[in-house]
Amino acid sequence: MRELRRLAGYLGPYRRDLFLGALLVLVETGFELVIPVLMADIIDVGVANRDLGFIFHQGVWMGICALISLLSGLLYARYAARATYGLGAHIRSAEYEAVQRFSFANLDRFRTSSLVTRMTTDVTVIQNALNGGFRPLVRSPVMFLMGIGLSFYMNARLALVFFVCAPVLALVLVLVIRRVAPMYGRLQKAVDHLNNVVQENLTAIRAVKAFVRGDWEERRFQEANDALSETSRRTFRTAVLNLPAFQLTMYTATVLIMWFGGSMILGGSLAVGQLTGFLSYVMQVLNSLMLISNVFLLLTRSLASVRRILEVLDEPVALTSPEDARTEVPDGSIDFEDVSFRYRADAQNDALSHVTLHIASGQTVGILGGTGAAKTTLVQLIPRLYDVTAGRLLVGGHDVREYDLQALRDAVGIVLQKNVLFSGTVRENLCWGNQKATDEQLWEACRAACADEFLERMPGGLDSDLGQGGVNVSGGQKQRLCIARALLKNPKILIFDDSTSAVDTATEGRIRKALARRTDVTKLIIAQRVTSVMGADQIVILDDGRIHAVGTHRELLAGDPIYQEIYHTQMKGDEAHG
Repeated sequence: MRELRRLAGYLGPYRRDLFLGALLVLVETGFELVIPVLMADIIDVGVANRDLGFIFHQGVWMGICALISLLSGLLYARYAARATYGLGAHIRSAEYEAVQRFSFANLDRFRTSSLVTRMTTDVTVIQNALNGGFRPLVRSPVMFLMGIGLSFYMNARLALVFFVCAPVLALVLVLVIRRVAPMYGRLQKAVDHLNNVVQENLTAIRAVKAFVRGDWEERRFQEANDALSETSRRTFRTAVLNLPAFQLTMYTATVLIMWFGGSMILGGSLAVGQLTGFLSYVMQVLNSLMLISNVFLLLTRSLASVRRILEVLDEPVALTSPEDARTEVPDGSIDFEDVSFRYRADAQNDALSHVTLHIASGQTVGILGGTGAAKTTLVQLIPRLYDVTAGRLLVGGHDVREYDLQALRDAVGIVLQKNVLFSGTVRENLCWGNQKATDEQLWEACRAACADEFLERMPGGLDSDLGQGGVNVSGGQKQRLCIARALLKNPKILIFDDSTSAVDTATEGRIRKALARRTDVTKLIIAQRVTSVMGADQIVILDDGRIHAVGTHRELLAGDPIYQEIYHTQMKGDEAHG
């Protein structure tokens, strides 16, 4: 229940709506419970005495009570809907804000599909629990207590039947909840797995079709779908057991009351109208117990979703800005001082080990190394996407942990290995680098990245639609747009993580020349081609997370075996046709 109270804190301004909804339920229930008393009087007084005036008078009051109850119910539905969907919107916003604050280390703990499920399905479960459970949660205890009270008022001996029914129903509810509670957690994990399969298939749909793996993907989806279906069947097959148990108890209680009530009528100690009114209260009380059991089942299911949501909200953010943080990066100098890094504290080996490297402001540095040499890991530490495990990393002469995160990342432009464009126009994507960029600045960045070549041929130019994820442009065009976007930031440090791999060598050469003119920016170029870094001020060779060698092209070609092997392997064709 502590978890539910925590999420209730996200109601915000909708607390008033929830309070008014509860008040209206009480009004509705109170007037409903008056109706059986009026009905008993109609039978015992009006019908018995053939008093049409009394019958009409009581009938009018019954109609007024029913009308007030109806209006209260309609108003409750309005306020409850506002509170329910307002709560869901606030929870989703809180989750989304939490995810935006996450570092890469935090995001590594959650699957993308799981985060999507927690923001959609789990929130919907909570909304359904509140929407479907709040009314009976308020109404049922009132009906139960008032119904029992009025039943005792009408006939105390017959009311003893409740003391037999209540323990039976409570036992059934406890047994069902104990069995079904852990099943709801497994059910949500099955939803996670299904969403993951769907997401992977849709993301890689071109690869699936290219390799003709549609049948295999269909079988994979069917397995996940069947697992979810089977988990759902087991869960709800158990959850619905309370309904037949409650109905059996209800009908048994009705039969016993009719039996004993009929005997009392024959004995003259009970009137027919009293028995009729009493049966109405019995049905209301037993229905309220059944509704309470359904509320407990809804709460049990929602608790599984609440815990999953709180895992996101309570995830401690791995990277935060310090107090009195520096908000200005002086220059683009970078210093690695005996830096080691591992992705998880329990990892057996470091991804980077004892890296010491000085990069002066304005230098161009090439980074080479085999697959898995930790080239990307090295540059991700500079904008503090991860924190170093040991040693110090300085940017502009200050430890990166002293900077405000936004200020540091604003000073670093990074073109990722995996090019990411968003749905929308070219202009909207480029303005991620500078929201206030003019058309002239946008075209200047595009010319530097050689993106103007294809943009000028597109009918909409900067306002051309890129489609979902940039599907309307090729891989090389995506890379050039991403480079232009990074240049628009006017950063002090530019990182290119193998970001020209899909660009032909002639275009890459023009991009390098344009970048070389930006002498005030420190440029780090991760590349697979030697030609991409031959003109760099220094080249860093990484091998298994360690710095193997640092030097210029001439120095490394003269004395480093790894660089010599890379160079001769890649340049063999040029020499043969020289």
